[in-house]
Amino acid sequence: MPDILTIRDLHKTYPGGFEALKGVDLDIDRGEIFALLGPNGAGKTTLISIVCGIANATSGSIRVDDFDIVDDFRETRSRIGLVPQELPVDAFETVWDTATFSRGLFGRDSSPQHIEKVLKSLSLWDKKDSRIIDLSGGMKRRVLIAKALAHEPELLFLDEPTAGVDVELRQDMWDVVRELRENGVTIVLTTHYIEEAEQMADRVGVINNGEIIVVEDKTRLMQELGRKQLFIQLQQPLDALPEPLSDLPVELLHDGHELCYTYDTRSESTGITALLRTLQESGIHFNDLHTSQSSLEDIFVDLVRRTE
Repeated sequence: MPDILTIRDLHKTYPGGFEALKGVDLDIDRGEIFALLGPNGAGKTTLISIVCGIANATSGSIRVDDFDIVDDFRETRSRIGLVPQELPVDAFETVWDTATFSRGLFGRDSSPQHIEKVLKSLSLWDKKDSRIIDLSGGMKRRVLIAKALAHEPELLFLDEPTAGVDVELRQDMWDVVRELRENGVTIVLTTHYIEEAEQMADRVGVINNGEIIVVEDKTRLMQELGRKQLFIQLQQPLDALPEPLSDLPVELLHDGHELCYTYDTRSESTGITALLRTLQESGIHFNDLHTSQSSLEDIFVDLVRRTE
């Protein structure tokens, strides 16, 4: 079975010469949650807009469920749902009419049962007769998701879906995303809340300056690029590192009250045993120690800095 989304050598150059995308290659697996991360202006929204038929590519090819997005526009567009950053809805329409109209736009038969299911899953059922203008920001965001799901897409793009949403609603929305994935919907999301990507995604892609710089399974990415650190709380503060520690990846923190040792978990030896022995030989005593693993955010920041 082919990937649900295949992008090859995709370029986008705007009038004036700005290259927003520079030969992007990307494959999205069917049924996964894929997080596309990147700083502002990296090309995330441009890439999504081209896949969804909102913008045109300068060159390259995109296939959705093995259909070409240009030659088979209706087929591909009917398989895609988009939750954009903005709120492009009629403020005076009701929630029910908004979702129903969106389904009709894609040529789907009327299905009140499906619209009811979608609205209930998003906790919008009691708001079905409310006008969009009367809803809170979080509820408006849910309406966008309802619109995107109204025509039963197989591939759903979430472009900053929780921007401006409070913590409780954000968690509810991620519960909905998990349920969608369980029902076979493929999710591609962009988010500035990188801890959400760390929590939700199966794979992570990082884009910067219009180029994909890494695509990797989330767990493997964190294992391969993540740092692990050992923090050692000292009994007595140090003014400076003693000579035996000067060549090690050790730094003093908190006015000399703590040592931080950075090591690679993939190496045959972490060096921790040798470090503790050196501390003992140097007469440095400690009260406690604990380890910390790099977060996905740490890895993301480091990757982006390397490509600046």
